[in-house]
Amino acid sequence: MATKPSFRPLHDRVVVEREEEETKTAGGIIIPDTAKEKPQKGVVLAVGTGLRDENGKVVPLDVKPGDRILFSKWSGTEVTLEGKELLVMKESDIMGVLEKAA
Repeated sequence: MATKPSFRPLHDRVVVEREEEETKTAGGIIIPDTAKEKPQKGVVLAVGTGLRDENGKVVPLDVKPGDRILFSKWSGTEVTLEGKELLVMKESDIMGVLEKAA
């Protein structure tokens, strides 16, 4: 499991670590790094406090640290923190949370 970064996102931003994709196809062909697409799945490491509504009340985010999420291909800003490549994105860039199968 990923460790919490020493970075606290603000407002509606979240810090995400991409999940590694398989390096082989189902048929056993190894995919070279140059042909791989960056994964669109990740784990939320840290979340901001939320946005303020029209009345000034803070509305907390729907995602929480540890959630596995799907996000669009061009979401977020890539940053390197403590030697790890992470993404900082707005909660609105997240398409959904991957639920565990029962």
